[in-house]
Amino acid sequence: MPEGHTIHRLAHDYAARFSGTAPRVTSPQGKFSDAADLLDRAVLTATEAHGKHLFLRFRDADWVHIHLGLFGKVAFGDAPAPPPTDTVRLRLAHDTAYVDLRGPTTCALIPEQEKRAIHDRLGPDPLRDDADSAAAYRRISRSRTTIAALLMDQKVIAGVGNVYRAEVLFRHQIDPYRPGKDITPTEWDAIWTDLVDLMRQGVRHNRIDTVRPEHTPEAMGRPPRADDHGGEVYVYRRANQPCHICGGDIRTADLAARNLFWCPTCQRD
Repeated sequence: MPEGHTIHRLAHDYAARFSGTAPRVTSPQGKFSDAADLLDRAVLTATEAHGKHLFLRFRDADWVHIHLGLFGKVAFGDAPAPPPTDTVRLRLAHDTAYVDLRGPTTCALIPEQEKRAIHDRLGPDPLRDDADSAAAYRRISRSRTTIAALLMDQKVIAGVGNVYRAEVLFRHQIDPYRPGKDITPTEWDAIWTDLVDLMRQGVRHNRIDTVRPEHTPEAMGRPPRADDHGGEVYVYRRANQPCHICGGDIRTADLAARNLFWCPTCQRD
């Protein structure tokens, strides 16, 4: 599932190509046809992301709510748009560009009130200007749940997925099994600040890189990481490989139905 930086990048890309225009809006697949008919030739006035939720506003208050889920994909292209396949849930197109949405978990036309309810049930997003890191810490500091599970709980903090969760805990040498109540305010401030920086880099570069300059392939004389994920990381998907810092084996385990990755030597409380 895409992490929050990807959704913020999509909000930026939709705005860059379609903001202020009145695109053709269609649903070749048919599942969004009624809403597409209502939005066709309406002006796209805003785009917004909160965690893993993307919002496109047409006119003054007609919001398209998109959640990609596990299988959703967005593809941009230059005009002329090719004939759409019947897997395209939502297409926007005008004289210079088009964008196709395929396979989302959610693609729905919602009113402002429903949009606000979605925001209200999400935790603060490190990439949003209105994010309140203290609100996340209040929930974390009262919980006996592991910090690794809390970071993945979108009600606690929105947008963090498996990669950022594993990497930020490694970068701050925190045992992923430590209860949230044992995370100090100083540790939380450092985690939050790091997430803001790492995720902003993710938006800019459209990939996740978390290793510090002294641990890059060039600095260490090691081969670049070969993985579909692409970025340079410390522990994510590196089970049984040597830690870049201590040389010990990276471990993996199941936690809340997701694979957790960590270094038991570097992340020892």
